[in-house]
Amino acid sequence: MEKAQSLAAPLGRVLISLIFIVSGIGKIANYGGTQGYMVAMGVPGMLLPAVIALELIGGIAIILGWKARVAAFLLAGFSLVSAVLFHADFSDQMQTIMFMKNLALAGGFLFIVAHGAGAWSVDNGGGR
Repeated sequence: MEKAQSLAAPLGRVLISLIFIVSGIGKIANYGGTQGYMVAMGVPGMLLPAVIALELIGGIAIILGWKARVAAFLLAGFSLVSAVLFHADFSDQMQTIMFMKNLALAGGFLFIVAHGAGAWSVDNGGGR
């Protein structure tokens, strides 16, 4: 069981972070479109650089297990805020699913806040 736990922590960090890294890269690739969407949803477009930085730096920090509790706290908050701002149209089944996905991500990040990065993380000296 100890071996499974040792492997689950780094794998879990990678899996929960990939969506943010891919999304951050996508926002860079479609900067104007993303900024326009934010503005259309009532969010100031000038926040886009901060969003990209949080997604990329936070996602990488979680994967590495570096300052994982802080990064996880920030990404949990981001997930909750973006759920409310962008996915709260419960008449649209896809938006409801996206809302619930964001809640699940926030929950996973709160586990990292509570328990730390786990094995194979910078926070734990890089080893098991």
